[in-house]
Amino acid sequence: MILLDDFLIRAALAGIGVALAAAPLGCFVVWRRMAYFGDATAHASILGVALALSFDVSVFAGVLATALAMATTVSALAGRGYAMDTLLGVLAHSSLAFGLVAVSFLQGVRIDLMAYLFGDILAVGRGDLAVIWGGALLVLALLWWRWSALLTATLNPDLAHAAGIDPRREQMVLTLALALVVAVAIKVVGVLLIAAMLLIPAAAARPFAVTPERMAVIAALLGMLAASGGLQLAFVFDTPAGPSIVCLAAALFAASSLAGLVLQRHRG
Repeated sequence: MILLDDFLIRAALAGIGVALAAAPLGCFVVWRRMAYFGDATAHASILGVALALSFDVSVFAGVLATALAMATTVSALAGRGYAMDTLLGVLAHSSLAFGLVAVSFLQGVRIDLMAYLFGDILAVGRGDLAVIWGGALLVLALLWWRWSALLTATLNPDLAHAAGIDPRREQMVLTLALALVVAVAIKVVGVLLIAAMLLIPAAAARPFAVTPERMAVIAALLGMLAASGGLQLAFVFDTPAGPSIVCLAAALFAASSLAGLVLQRHRG
């Protein structure tokens, strides 16, 4: 079977690893209405790529540091005179512009900017797989450990305070997990599509979710289906792999929305 060729297996494993981490985290992004937050953190990672190449360190480390700095800056400045969407808009577009300008100053370094913007999942190597699955398992462990506290802080900050949970600390945990997902996903779907992998599977799972835990599990399954199916569609139709994965995720969202409407009418 052609799909068992090595590079396709590595690509499928990479997509599934990213989906496993991004989809449950995306549920918190949806519940907290942080869609633009994830987008802004992803945009900032281009600056991390430029800095990593400038200082000759790993791209993963550069992207992780920049995404973390961006996320903590937004968290620190939120509610201090600027509306959140304004703050995110300024920082996201500024960091992306600074990143693109910084890349243009790099001398003697060949960089495939399109691969970082839209991902290059077919070029994932064994080392990249180790980074992706290591990061994904770390994010899943973090979510498993803090699930109850994160959920309480998301649903009702006052109740969280009463239960001895610090909502700001849980926000930082979420920020750290988000930065980690951005750093591991940049190789797979690229900067411009990371937010899609966070949001679309979670949004598609919503009509079928009875509990938060079930929504996270369904989102992870839909994310893995989008990653593996989108990769196969890209192979069959000779289309870009990363955007194909997102297109299939969008189709799943459309189908789940229609199914949700049908279920709602049937119950009503």
